[in-house]
Amino acid sequence: MTSSSFSSDLFGSFFFGNDILQLLFHAGPMVKFILLILMGFSVVSWAIIFMKLRLYRRAGRENATFLELFSQTRDLKQLSDSSQSLRFSPVANLFRSGNTEFLRLKSIQSSTDQAVKPGGEAEKDTWSQQAFMENLERSMRKATIDQVDRLERSLSFLATTGNTAPFIGLFGTVWGIMDAFRGIGVKGTASLAVVAPGISEALVATAAGLAAAIPAVVAFNYFSHKATGLRAEMDIFASDFLSTAERQLYKRHLTGKGA
Repeated sequence: MTSSSFSSDLFGSFFFGNDILQLLFHAGPMVKFILLILMGFSVVSWAIIFMKLRLYRRAGRENATFLELFSQTRDLKQLSDSSQSLRFSPVANLFRSGNTEFLRLKSIQSSTDQAVKPGGEAEKDTWSQQAFMENLERSMRKATIDQVDRLERSLSFLATTGNTAPFIGLFGTVWGIMDAFRGIGVKGTASLAVVAPGISEALVATAAGLAAAIPAVVAFNYFSHKATGLRAEMDIFASDFLSTAERQLYKRHLTGKGA
C-alpha cells in the first residue's frame, strides 16, 4: 500500500468513518447531556462574538468620524446635528447626553440669574458657575457608565463560558470513565478492547468543553481590550467637552457683564 493511499484511508476513517460519530452516539446519557449543555454554551458564545464584532467595529469607525468633526468645530449645535446619524458611537452618544444636559442647565441658569442673592452679584455668579459645571460633570459620568455598560453587556457570559466549560467537560469525562470501569467490572476483563471505547467516549466531553471555552476566552480578552480603548476615548472627550462648556459659560458670563 502506498503512503498516499494509506493517508487517504486514515483521513477517511477518522472524519467519515465511525470514529467521532460513533463515539457520540454510543456515549452514555450523562455524557450526552453534558455535550448538549456545552453545545448550548458554544452556540450562545458565538452569537455574542459575532454581535460584538459588529458593534465594536461600527463603534470604532463612528468614533473616529465624530472625533474628527469635534476637532474641526466646537459649535455644539452643528455637532449635535452631525452626530444624529452616529448611533453606534459611544463618544457621539456621550456628547448628545452632555449637550442635552448643558442646554437644560443653561435654561435653568437663565431663569435664576434674575434672582437677587443675599451674598451679592459676584457671589451669585461664582456659585452659579460652579453648580453648573458640577451638575454637567455628574451627567457626563453617568452617560459614560451607561455607554460602558452597553459595550460590555453579555461579555460576562463569555467569561463564564471560558471558566466553566472545561470543568463541565471534565465532569462528563469523569462520569464516562466511571461508566467504562463499571463495564469492565461487569464483563470481568480489562483488555484494551473493552476499556478503550468507553474512555474515548468520555474524553469527547473534555474536547467539547475546550472547544467551547477557548473561543470564548479569546473573544472576552479581545473585547475587554477594545472596551478599555473606547472608555479611554470617552474619558478624553468628556474632559474636552467640559472644557468647551466651561469656556462658553465664561464667555456668556463676560458678555452678560459687558451688557
